[in-house]
Amino acid sequence: MDRRSFLKKAGVGAGATAAAATLAAPAIAQSSTDMVIVSTWPRDFPGLGISAQRLAARIGELTEGRIAVQYFAAGERVGAFDSFDEVASGNAQGYIGADYYWKGKHPAWAYFTAVPFGLTYAEFDAWIKYGGGQELWDEVADQFGLKNFNAGNTGVQMGGWFNKEIETADDLKGLKMRIPGLGGDVMAKLGASPVSLPGGQIYENLISGAVDATEWVGPYNDYFMKFYEAAKYYYYPGFHEPGSALALGMNKSWFTSLSKTDQMIIEAACNEENARQMAETNAENGRYLDKLINEHGVELRKFSDEVYDAFGEASEEVFAETREHSDLTNRVHESFAKSRSEIGRWMLLADTGYTQQRNRVLGITV
Repeated sequence: MDRRSFLKKAGVGAGATAAAATLAAPAIAQSSTDMVIVSTWPRDFPGLGISAQRLAARIGELTEGRIAVQYFAAGERVGAFDSFDEVASGNAQGYIGADYYWKGKHPAWAYFTAVPFGLTYAEFDAWIKYGGGQELWDEVADQFGLKNFNAGNTGVQMGGWFNKEIETADDLKGLKMRIPGLGGDVMAKLGASPVSLPGGQIYENLISGAVDATEWVGPYNDYFMKFYEAAKYYYYPGFHEPGSALALGMNKSWFTSLSKTDQMIIEAACNEENARQMAETNAENGRYLDKLINEHGVELRKFSDEVYDAFGEASEEVFAETREHSDLTNRVHESFAKSRSEIGRWMLLADTGYTQQRNRVLGITV
């Protein structure tokens, strides 16, 4: 797909140029409940947008049309960053996006997407389902009249695209970088200027020089954004989003008006897409990393220990400030940190320990 025509068709906040798709309900449905879903992603956006559309369609399928879903991509009904208010107000019934976008409304939202030095996909899933994470998420969401479920994950993200090499922490000073969430706050501590931009606006800003660097997701998603046309240094690993969870956020009054069966079906559809998107991301990232390097001359770089240590020190400062916001934020952080320690120790022995030895024996390298 030609990238400029893709962004023109699906651009975030560019105006409603694409018609919203009404997902057909099976003919057997006798009556239905309308569900308008607004998204933070452009239509047909590789990875993220396709995942959102897949979830919207699945809800209609599994409820056999009892829930008639209308899906609007970013800019088709409201702008990407307006989706939260659209659902909280009751103008729409659900949004699909990344909850760290709403940290300005309450900093605890950040923990339910990703935070610096946070949880990987497996660790996050364990925290939400068995470590008290969902209950705390419900507390945060309830203050805004919402009910949220995990509905996708993009795994460990790359450190980002840079138009210069980052050899020391001093190289970050004065850098204008697109990076949302608490990761952006960390970069600010290190002298960078974080910028929050919807996905559909990043490329133009990087090309024009309005930003010097950007993080996005990983090779699969980044390939289609063509960031390699503006920045050739691709850094890993990202400290800021080690397991970026996506969410279906729903108007709680609407959600609780549904039958228990349909509530459970929506939750099941979210669980299905949560696993499915992570599998898709893992399946595609290696292939597209090869394409970026071999076809477009992208230079892979690893952050030095010095730079990573600086990320860690700044992260602790950001966490300390974030925890001061409220008792709820502090409790979310304490629960997250407890799971990070307990599950992280096990993962070090299990997944990390095994893959390190397996790759050593088989000669698998970057």
